[in-house]
Amino acid sequence: MYHFTDEDFKVFEIEGLENRMTALIETTRPKLEKLGDYFSDFLTAQTGETYYPHVAKHLRRTTNPPDDTWVAFSTHKRGYKMLPHFQIGLFGSHVFVLYGVIYESPEKERVAETFMKKEQTILALDDFIMKRDHMKEASEAIEEEALCDNLLRLKNVKKGELLFGKRYEPGHPALQSDQAFLQEVEDTFLKLIELR
Repeated sequence: MYHFTDEDFKVFEIEGLENRMTALIETTRPKLEKLGDYFSDFLTAQTGETYYPHVAKHLRRTTNPPDDTWVAFSTHKRGYKMLPHFQIGLFGSHVFVLYGVIYESPEKERVAETFMKKEQTILALDDFIMKRDHMKEASEAIEEEALCDNLLRLKNVKKGELLFGKRYEPGHPALQSDQAFLQEVEDTFLKLIELR
């Protein structure tokens, strides 16, 4: 019901927009919706702010099939891109659990300043990664020099974005059961909440 399996990863091997979307809707989206309900309640309870889930629908796609899918959590009922937000999702290569801000947000500069104040907290995150582009699979380890560069880029570059979190390759222990995955995401979100 909640954790991703080989069947979910294989969705991204299906050729063609219509075929891949059919598989996503049947296989993976029900899990994203359940995770959305579970973790919007969890984040609301942990932060005292109301969080709403936003499951990717991929409605704007007309030709290319999606390379990833997700549920995002924000304090805005209508959307998440304009605000710092949490995400749970997957590419064909890994599951991701993230918190950060993307280039569409008018709050990037404020978020960058918050992250700068919490630099030591970020550097203490073991086994966490950072991403400069939420649309690509690539991520990097959190190291001081790269973190400083990414924070300055987030603050000063129009297309800059920055997210922190974890990634789980197929076969990772966190992906072996619903209980293991829910516990892992809870633990990860509790650390990411400190970056708000």
